[in-house]
Amino acid sequence: MSATMQPLRDEHQHLLPHIDQLRRAADAAGHASIETVRQGVDEGYAFLMHHLLPHAQAEEQALYPVVARLMGAPEATATMRHEHVAIAQRCHDLGSLRSRLADATIVTDDLARELRRVLYGLHALISEHFAEEEEVYLPLLEERLTPAEARALFREMELAAVGAHHHGHAPQT
Repeated sequence: MSATMQPLRDEHQHLLPHIDQLRRAADAAGHASIETVRQGVDEGYAFLMHHLLPHAQAEEQALYPVVARLMGAPEATATMRHEHVAIAQRCHDLGSLRSRLADATIVTDDLARELRRVLYGLHALISEHFAEEEEVYLPLLEERLTPAEARALFREMELAAVGAHHHGHAPQT
């Protein structure tokens, strides 16, 4: 197996502890103090908005077109793009819950239930999404891209992520 996709694997490894933090924040909802719950939600939301969504946008703009070309099928990444939309929607939901939490004096049972639903949902969706990329797309890219093409892909992804972060763009529907 080629190591041309190692930078993307490394980025996924860097993001995994933050994804696990979403699960820990969900575990705390309804059991920990409101300050602890707020902190977990704030950290998770900041990660999603400033790191994960720009990463997803970079995949949309740079990675997925290459995968579609290599597979000879423009629709090859449709399910992954759909997952990006679902992730972005749940990020929006978490933002709404975060606002409710900021105004709360206690974490009610209903708010805790909604926080757990959204946070556990994000954790599961993102974890599965990364696994799909690692198991399906990265081996294909390693098999078919030259090292120079891989470096160009990573440069394009980095530029797209910086642009998405700077402009606050979420994945397109």
